[in-house]
Amino acid sequence: MSEFMRSFLDWVAGTPLRILIILVTAVITQSFGSRAIGKAMTKLASADLVLGPRNIVARQKERASTIGGVLTATLKVAIWIIATAMALGEFGFDLGPLIASAGIVGVAVGLGAQTLVRDILSGIFMLIEDQYGVGDSVQVLEIEGVVEKVGLRVTTVRDPQGTLWYLRNGEILKVGNLSQSG
Repeated sequence: MSEFMRSFLDWVAGTPLRILIILVTAVITQSFGSRAIGKAMTKLASADLVLGPRNIVARQKERASTIGGVLTATLKVAIWIIATAMALGEFGFDLGPLIASAGIVGVAVGLGAQTLVRDILSGIFMLIEDQYGVGDSVQVLEIEGVVEKVGLRVTTVRDPQGTLWYLRNGEILKVGNLSQSG
């Protein structure tokens, strides 16, 4: 084997192989995690959590679908942030100063992104309080329609004319849910 071929194989067996392993592991972890979240939400949707005459199965399925979507998106972001950091480490980037400066940058971004934080916190409380979910007919601000997607930051509502509205959760001060019966 030539010296060039040997050095090429040594190079491929080093950083590129480790990065490939990181990416494959991230994809597999995301796949298994998404599948596990899906199975857990399916069990949650079919479980009899509300005893007595107020057993609202359809509402429970909608809520499980909404929470499943949020958990899957959060898992995906976390996995890819970690995989990116590991890949950068393989390229020789010193991650120590980056992680240390992330705290300082986090404070600066937090001060500048107060509306983003307010939107996310409002989204979390909206999910916990079960104000509305995917498939509900709602009236929010001056918009009336069906909720198509609920995220931590943004809720999308399609009105009867077919327009898809993106509503920041922090801006939703009052909501009328036409699907929930008293």
